[in-house]
Amino acid sequence: MKVRMVVLVVVLALLSVFILANWPAITAPTHVSLVVKEVEAPLGLILLGSLAVVIMLFLFVMVFQQAGLIRETRRYAKELAAQRTLADEAEASRFTELRKHLDARLDRLDPGGGGIEEPVNERIDRLETAMRAHIDNAGNSLAAYIGEVDDRVERLLGSNPPPRN
Repeated sequence: MKVRMVVLVVVLALLSVFILANWPAITAPTHVSLVVKEVEAPLGLILLGSLAVVIMLFLFVMVFQQAGLIRETRRYAKELAAQRTLADEAEASRFTELRKHLDARLDRLDPGGGGIEEPVNERIDRLETAMRAHIDNAGNSLAAYIGEVDDRVERLLGSNPPPRN
């Protein structure tokens, strides 16, 4: 945006310098044909004035279009905000309905709140007892294997004792 503005200012400055440098030629009277009649007037000044009128028309059209775009953008923003509000309200109501549904389902599944605890605790106790027995079994087997390896090492070392330093 800033680059465009700088370029526009530079172009306008160069055009102004050109017009000022050629002002005598622009204001020099000449024969101008108006199709019906011929008059003597400064042709450069007429063309410069026509250019100014055309530029003003373009600026007016551009401002009118920009105003229309701004109005349309504001309208779309209001519609978007309204739709967002509706969506938020719908989502909130869905969450409320889901919570009510889940609460109702949970109440139907376990109305007393303590019917499931006893069987679960009993099963956990049985599993704990079985796991302890398995760990004791594994510990006994490991001790037996270590004892057997120790006996073999002693027999091997007993027949061939290692040299002492």
